[in-house]
Amino acid sequence: MILSEDSYHAFSEALLAWFAEKGRDLPWRRQYSAYHVWISEIMLQQTQMERGVRYYCNWMRRFPDVRAVAEAPESEIMKAWEGLGYYSRARNLHRAAKQIMTLHHGEFPRDIEAIRALPGVGEYTAGAIASIAFEQDIPAVDANVERVFSRLLDIDTLIKDKRAKAYVREAVMACMPKGKARFFNQAIMELGALICSKKPSCGVCPVRMFCEALRLGVTDKRPVLQVKPGRIYVKLATGVLLHKGCVLIQKRPPVGIWAGFWEFPGGSMEEGESPEETLLREFREETELLVRIKRKIAEIPFSYTRYRATMHAFLLALDIPAETDRGFPKPVLHAATRYEWVPWPELERYIFPSGHRKLLDILKTGGLFVESGGAVSI
Repeated sequence: MILSEDSYHAFSEALLAWFAEKGRDLPWRRQYSAYHVWISEIMLQQTQMERGVRYYCNWMRRFPDVRAVAEAPESEIMKAWEGLGYYSRARNLHRAAKQIMTLHHGEFPRDIEAIRALPGVGEYTAGAIASIAFEQDIPAVDANVERVFSRLLDIDTLIKDKRAKAYVREAVMACMPKGKARFFNQAIMELGALICSKKPSCGVCPVRMFCEALRLGVTDKRPVLQVKPGRIYVKLATGVLLHKGCVLIQKRPPVGIWAGFWEFPGGSMEEGESPEETLLREFREETELLVRIKRKIAEIPFSYTRYRATMHAFLLALDIPAETDRGFPKPVLHAATRYEWVPWPELERYIFPSGHRKLLDILKTGGLFVESGGAVSI
């Protein structure tokens, strides 16, 4: 049976029945307030479900409503987001919460255009909030939905093409039963996540009888996607400099990748350099401090955007005394806006990029530092 006007009702009934039985019990599906839907949708962008659930629950304990987000300092918002990546999402959440408090008197707007005007809210997220939280008959088309309908309708052009996207949106609207957008939109997304995934489980699909790509045997060729640019592999060297029980960290500039985050100084390896040579050079260039390498800590793999990085991390000590401020060397910063000498137990208060956070976790669990009379010793 081809998905057409004659079969829309049967399709939606089969889909909704499956969702009622098989839909996952997720925390934001227990009350459907606009705030909870909004946070879940933003968090799940570029985030695996298991991690998203964990962060969502922690977030709700700390920020139970829009006011709590709006009134929190940005540093606290970013700390709660640490580890989720794509940090512009957190900054936009903060801006949007303030906008809701000032322009909408603390009430999440119901109008689709007002929702769309919030920082960080695109067409999909606005549709998800309007349909799931406010039960408005509006489509919410994400990558899962595009994948499902590209197979149902056998769309043989690029799914991100404007015409293909419009075609999918029209098809979703045509199939959507009036007054059931909340569950219909979630059901399609759930189907895409659990059944009609990149490698579809067609044998257990509740709507397989409507799928044209399955009938033609081309499900593995749908959706048609743009070829992604290749990954870029980089090697980095980073140093943990200890002095009098404290660690030197520096704050990144307010623009660019990981804007405003703290880090251990270091940088990219140049052609022909060893990690050790890179680290000594980077410390001179970034801080004008001369250091010596005590030992290697670890090689840490991590990813960001298109990059796949390997970070060589070392434990460092000062090589030549420098001008001091209360007994601590004063670095001359060339790649950062601030520096701090931080006692080891207090490093947890600072926000680090994922690779540096992994390094911090290794330091915590690897026994490299021990408490000795209230100070950290090597």
